[in-house]
Amino acid sequence: MPTMPKSLFWTRTDTAGSEHVVFDDREGLFARGVVLAVDPIPYTCRYQLTVGADWCTSSLEAEAAGAGWTRSVRLERAEDGWRVRTGEEGDLDAALRAAGHPPAGLPGTDEPDRLAAALDVDLSGSPLFNTLPVRRIGLGRTPADHARQVAVAWVLLPGLAVLPGDQVYTSLGPGRVRFASGTFTADLDIDPNGYVVRYPGLAERIDPR
Repeated sequence: MPTMPKSLFWTRTDTAGSEHVVFDDREGLFARGVVLAVDPIPYTCRYQLTVGADWCTSSLEAEAAGAGWTRSVRLERAEDGWRVRTGEEGDLDAALRAAGHPPAGLPGTDEPDRLAAALDVDLSGSPLFNTLPVRRIGLGRTPADHARQVAVAWVLLPGLAVLPGDQVYTSLGPGRVRFASGTFTADLDIDPNGYVVRYPGLAERIDPR
């Protein structure tokens, strides 16, 4: 397994949790990351992300695990659309019900054709994945108020269900991008390479001392 030249670490501000990713972005992006969170029940998600030189997502593999359950999903973009494979051991929905939460349903999707327009993947709760449309669109080089709508394959944690989603990214000037999805909006602070420094209500990046 190749070593990675770079890494980033975020701490969650909406719940107890964090994310650490090691990556190589010299040509597109190849990243391996770990997401930890305590809500809705404690879980760990490990992922591997491959993005082409055009910053369109090629594949995402993710495995989420908690007490009594493990789930996995693999998304791969092909010429005829997205291919989605899943796996499951144990019973996540039983763990969620025991904690007073609604079930997550099945991992993946029964309708991969609904993802056909997606060029980006978004793993919920991970600030890394906001970088993908920012870099692909080149928002760091666009004037303020430049807005673009993007279609994504949205992967929900901890259940790993995959849904089609529409998001809007708007440049607010150097180092600032507005993210919108439905009625939700957040103004993100990003570094010169498009990686999130602060995502209000979700996460803040922690740099080594």
